[in-house]
Amino acid sequence: MLGLVKKIFGDMNERDVKRLMKTVDVINKMEPDFVKLSDEQLKGKTAEFRARLEKGEDLDELLPEAFATVREASKRVLGKRHYDVQLLGGMALHEGKIAEMKTGEGKTLVGTLPVYLNALLGKGVHVVTVNDYLAQRDSQEMAQIYNFLDMTVGVNLNGMDHSDKQEAYACDITYGTNNEFGFDYLRDNMVLYKEQMVQRPLYFCIIDEVDSILIDEARTPLIISGQAQKSTELYFAADRFVKRLQNEEDFTVDIKVKSVALTEKGVSKAEKAFGIENLYDQSHVTLNHHIVQALKANVIMRRDVDYVVTEDEVVIVDEFTGRLMAGRRYSDGLHQAIEAKEGIEVQNESMTLATITFQNYFRMYRKLGGMTGTAKTEEEEFKKIYGLEVLQIPTNRPNQRVDNPDIVYKSEKGKFNAVVEAIVERHAKNQPILVGTVSIENSELLSEMLKRKGIRHQVLNAKYHAEEAEIISGAGQAGAVTIATNMAGRGTDILLGEGVSDLGGLHIIGTERHESRRIDNQLRGRAGRQGDPGSTQFYLSLGDELMKRFGADNVLAMMERLGFEEDQPIESRMITRAIESAQKRVEGNNFDVRKIVLQYDDVMNQQREIIYKQRREVLESENIKQIVFEMIKPVIERVVEAHCSDDIPENWEVQEVADYVNSKLLDEGSITHDDLWGKEKEEMVEYIYDKVEKRYQEREEKIGEDLVREFEKVIVLRAVDSKWMDHIDAMDQLRQGIHLRAYGGTDPLREYQFEGFEMFHAMIASIQEEVAMYIMKAQIESNQERQAVVDENQISSNGEPAEKKPVHVEDQIGRNDPCPCGSGKKYKHCHGQEE
Repeated sequence: MLGLVKKIFGDMNERDVKRLMKTVDVINKMEPDFVKLSDEQLKGKTAEFRARLEKGEDLDELLPEAFATVREASKRVLGKRHYDVQLLGGMALHEGKIAEMKTGEGKTLVGTLPVYLNALLGKGVHVVTVNDYLAQRDSQEMAQIYNFLDMTVGVNLNGMDHSDKQEAYACDITYGTNNEFGFDYLRDNMVLYKEQMVQRPLYFCIIDEVDSILIDEARTPLIISGQAQKSTELYFAADRFVKRLQNEEDFTVDIKVKSVALTEKGVSKAEKAFGIENLYDQSHVTLNHHIVQALKANVIMRRDVDYVVTEDEVVIVDEFTGRLMAGRRYSDGLHQAIEAKEGIEVQNESMTLATITFQNYFRMYRKLGGMTGTAKTEEEEFKKIYGLEVLQIPTNRPNQRVDNPDIVYKSEKGKFNAVVEAIVERHAKNQPILVGTVSIENSELLSEMLKRKGIRHQVLNAKYHAEEAEIISGAGQAGAVTIATNMAGRGTDILLGEGVSDLGGLHIIGTERHESRRIDNQLRGRAGRQGDPGSTQFYLSLGDELMKRFGADNVLAMMERLGFEEDQPIESRMITRAIESAQKRVEGNNFDVRKIVLQYDDVMNQQREIIYKQRREVLESENIKQIVFEMIKPVIERVVEAHCSDDIPENWEVQEVADYVNSKLLDEGSITHDDLWGKEKEEMVEYIYDKVEKRYQEREEKIGEDLVREFEKVIVLRAVDSKWMDHIDAMDQLRQGIHLRAYGGTDPLREYQFEGFEMFHAMIASIQEEVAMYIMKAQIESNQERQAVVDENQISSNGEPAEKKPVHVEDQIGRNDPCPCGSGKKYKHCHGQEE
């Protein structure tokens, strides 16, 4: 059966190659005509192609001529002519496939063909590499072709300033790393003005070393973290303040909608306590929010009913089942307010502000292609996750490399002694040797052993990309001995020195099998490029990590029974097959892990797409009045539904509806019990909505339309950003604890989907409520500015929490209160000692 499947898929690959070879023949027939063109005529092809696209031709129709143009330009500016197999690879990329091309087949040059063709549309093409060094190197070298053909090239590097990034993204072609493209996408969805965005809509992307980026790095999501502009102490200050307030006199409570509101008297007390003039001023949004959450924590949330406190931790109780919801946290600062109420340490001052997985980032491109020397072993994952098919491109010249069977030793010591002896033997003949290790520790151990033998060598640990690329490029010179971890110098060709072919070419030694066959194949692929001679040999020991996984204990027992010495090898195809089967199992497990990461992120991804789309609408619209009123109406509908759900109108809590509307949307006394009594629910909603609309028009006429339009954006952006960041954080906490639900016999993913959905809807309601209240209540100033919810200096885009900074609060800090620096110590034992 397996043979039949291989035959079918092998045939499919062959059929695809044959199909594309017909187009290669067409391009080759054009070559004599393109050779005759002057430089100016060749350059003019770009304008001609763009004009033809404008008139309705498509890229597929232009492909043969465009590829012929790039090939001719490359010959003239770089002295490199694309081989037929490189044209094949370029077509695979244009079709949105992964082109598997062996090491040394010139993948960087292959990319120029589909990049040029797709850049003709003017939508921007992104070329992604694994590190900044390769992005800079490839962009500089290939820019010579693009610039010759009147196209602009930018490079997007870590640490570049905002204007340089905008310039890079505005180019026809932009080179950069996966991290930088992903972080720019997240940062673009945190900006306050559309002019601050750097990326255009994501169109076409080619990923070099696609397996490294879409497989190896797919388990680690991109995370922007930071400190929201709220200090731990502010939670305690708000808590101390609300504990002094009187129900009915200073605040009103609406248990049904779990809402609290300060009365005018309560507002005055807050302004006096915190030394401010107007609590509803937009500069006091954070303080107001803390007071409201502190009130909720003290008045609505009940210990041992809504939550319990165990081991200085607040744990939520499920209101329906009564079970503890491990890992779940209330969002929007309520959890921290409860922690302050209970006098325990307020957690989570540093929070996740934005996050996305590489899988979900790259799936946003309209078209995606990739290149690598090793993709076939992971074809299932590429197909299932990204919809990418793998096309194996034939080599330009037949492969002459000899891959020797593995040699297995009883112990690591015996293995490394054998490796050193093999190096000494081949080095004596001046043959170049590249030794691959799986860890820095092993590369250093081997280096020490070679020093003792007096053999000069270079060690690469994948730390310094530019220097390592230079060293690895010289690894094929006669007499060179290079020790490298698997990723060191990746993306750099190893050219053979003079006379090295006669010595057998580059010899590769692997000191351990990697858990992925793909990584082993990458190491092997560094020898035998472009039909060069070469050889490979893996040395293993029964103490290797992978050997232990497939049950090396049985083999060890057998070797000991047979009296094998430490330095006595065993060569067996059976062991090699067993290792490969262990690798397949590990690869399957790793795929499952990445799939689970993606399934969880898919929940967030749906929510992220909704929020980012709506946020972009706000940024790009001149007038968002309609959006604001679409947020106000659901607030009114929810409060009416909560108090008038009974079938008997006499039981409706009409006064509570009036109180809520007066406290959140209108002035006190604007709507009375009698105004609402006797109306149907829909009539009530319309009556209140008309009042709100009228009040809004009055404010707009008094303040001026321009000021109100900008104020709407200020309020909506702030509400969306602060609530979304709190929501991401709450979802992150939920994700970390959700696996514990499995002990209760429930599926953690299903629980996460269900609870995440509920939390998202609660967040939307919370955004609508905050926007409605501030739009209707806040004092509008003429010098208003959009403000980031998070201080730029406290944002970190590497997944590490932002550095904590000292905080200062107006309210007096008690000696026994937690120190506002966030240390968790009492104030008197921390910064209080300095007074």
